[in-house]
Amino acid sequence: MKTLYLDIFSGISGDMFLGAMVDLGVDLNTLKQEITKLGVSGYHITTARRQKSNIEGVKFDVHLADEECDTAHDHSHAHEHDHSHSHGHDHSHSHSHGHGPEHTHAHSPNRNYAQIKQLINQSGLSDWVKRRAIAVFHRVAVAEGKVHGMKPEEVHFHEVGAVDSIVDIVGACIALEMLGKPRVLAAPVVEGTGWVNCAHGRFPVPTTATLEILGARSISLTQCEEPHELVTPTGAALLAEFVEEFAPMQNLVATRIGYGLGTRDNKTRPNVLRAVLGGVADARSAHDWETDTITVLETNLDDIPAEVLGNFVEKALAAGALDVFHTPIQMKKNRPGVLLSVLCTQAEADKFTRLMLCETSAFGVRRSHVERRKLRREIIVVTTPYGPVEIKVGRLDGKPIQRAPEYETCKRLAYAADVPVKEVIAAAQAAALSEIL
Repeated sequence: MKTLYLDIFSGISGDMFLGAMVDLGVDLNTLKQEITKLGVSGYHITTARRQKSNIEGVKFDVHLADEECDTAHDHSHAHEHDHSHSHGHDHSHSHSHGHGPEHTHAHSPNRNYAQIKQLINQSGLSDWVKRRAIAVFHRVAVAEGKVHGMKPEEVHFHEVGAVDSIVDIVGACIALEMLGKPRVLAAPVVEGTGWVNCAHGRFPVPTTATLEILGARSISLTQCEEPHELVTPTGAALLAEFVEEFAPMQNLVATRIGYGLGTRDNKTRPNVLRAVLGGVADARSAHDWETDTITVLETNLDDIPAEVLGNFVEKALAAGALDVFHTPIQMKKNRPGVLLSVLCTQAEADKFTRLMLCETSAFGVRRSHVERRKLRREIIVVTTPYGPVEIKVGRLDGKPIQRAPEYETCKRLAYAADVPVKEVIAAAQAAALSEIL
């Protein structure tokens, strides 16, 4: 299967991703024509071949209508805080980032998630691009909603709703379709340090939205010594939506390599995104399922009170475990016991090992790393007689295999309508049948 590997040793942003795609061979004119199907005006796209740390690649920029631009240079000399629409404009009107100059967006319309979804759905884009672009925006909406204590549908995109950010996200989905919808893998996520100015105030790197987006997909993040932000929320949302596995390259045969350039000259690493297009020769390529590696922690217990065991399950799930369960077993001297199991990311294995040792009667914890095969997942929102409901859809080889309504929403709507929750779930599943392709 065709594979795209994102080597994100210097982070990722929307414009760097698109620059890398163009450098890989995505036709710029076709990309521009597809983006115009959105019906959005007030911008123009430029690209230029440049170098960062003696690495040649493509600088991709979205220039707004009232902006004076000069593609002959990077603009970085003109802005001490060089955050820009040219990398996704993910945070605010004054947020600083390392991939482009700062702009105010005072002229850009503010859009909420519903308006952006409507804009995309009413466009002439392909169904696949519509679905994936909306899914990327949905990830940002969920993250912002969690930060501000709002429902995703109520989130107002005063920043990511800007024209340049819409172009970046939709353009990224178009580029992947033009490459043939490859399987996407990536290196482990690396972020810098420091502070950024955003609409919510001054925040340390990584920003709140970036952390929420990555955390929702259980994607681990490691900070490095680079004193700037490297991963923008748009970049994080693209990773969360498309990347199946975060790991070093394995059995990857590179056929094409592209470099997307940022604007800043980083202090510790080239400000580039390396994208490798090729193939992976292993059994996983027979299907388009997602794969990852998780850690299984286990311990046998025969002397733990039921209340303590129940409390541990609640505490571990609240701490972010992927799953927690216990199984009846027979132990030494024919004593009944339980096998306590915790599934977690490899990066959090030590944290949950300590929790098991401190919160249970365990004297030791076994650890193993296992591979998973997962259906490709996406979130859609369907309309029911009781209100909108989110549906988690699982696909295998492009076909919908599973449809799971979000239970808490169904329960809330059922209470409001005074009907059994199973009726709301059935209505959501029925509505999903007509919307899932």
